[in-house]
Amino acid sequence: MSTHQPPMPQAPGAPDWQAAPGGSYPGYTSPIPVVRTHLGHAVASEWTKIRSVRSTIWTLSVFVFLVVGIGLLVGALVSAHAGESSLNGTNPLSFGFFGLLLGNMCVITLGVLTTASEYGTGMIRTTMTACPSRGRVLAAKAIVFFAVAFVVSLVSVTFVAMVQSSMLSGSGAKSPSGGDWFKATVGVSLYIALLGLLALLVGSMIRHSAGGITIMIGLVLAPLVLALFMATDSLHSVRDFLFEYSFPSQLSVFYDSTLSGSGPRGWEPLWIMLGLTAAAGAGAYALLRSRDV
Repeated sequence: MSTHQPPMPQAPGAPDWQAAPGGSYPGYTSPIPVVRTHLGHAVASEWTKIRSVRSTIWTLSVFVFLVVGIGLLVGALVSAHAGESSLNGTNPLSFGFFGLLLGNMCVITLGVLTTASEYGTGMIRTTMTACPSRGRVLAAKAIVFFAVAFVVSLVSVTFVAMVQSSMLSGSGAKSPSGGDWFKATVGVSLYIALLGLLALLVGSMIRHSAGGITIMIGLVLAPLVLALFMATDSLHSVRDFLFEYSFPSQLSVFYDSTLSGSGPRGWEPLWIMLGLTAAAGAGAYALLRSRDV
């Protein structure tokens, strides 16, 4: 018959851990600390995952290449063929719009992969075992992705805006105001990051990488493509609505130009995207709680 052994004395200077609640032997001091987890731990875990997978490096590298490369190319072409007054009154920052039209596809792809790829590999089971709070996992993914997408977008569009403004300074283009700079850098970056966050939430609901990417590309491109084929007078109002609220048109608002003569103005596209993202977030959270992993 075994007898109870007293706990071994601790070495001088050893940390004074608190006893784990519900221990088998009263007075036993566990060498493993009991830590109450919080959102910061989940954010640290998601940051480790997003920066250690190759898809993040590839998609963000292609995004920077498209935004910077196309932006500088367009600026150089306009500068080479523009006269002294041919750009009179034109905002020189607006030429960064063309690189973002293609670059946003990379942000959409990364957003979907951030959540949907874990379901494809089965890694989501490990994630939910380590953090049973599903809402906390979704919030951590959203925080980390939004921060990464915003910072990368801000650095890219700011660099393009500075170079283009310098290129076109002698072509009669107007000097951008502080508000123009803020909208063309911070405003655009917030919009792109929210678009990627919307893709992340769609990926969480669809749980399929290819399906989520297809749905997001359709949401971004379908309104504009459909509007181009609506030439009859009976569909005039529908065509105008699709033009005004298509992604390219709302993105151009941040450069003080739109594809149509009406529609959202100022910061309205950002509030529209924020509302769509909030609605998708509520749906993703509800489905995450009601479905098995």
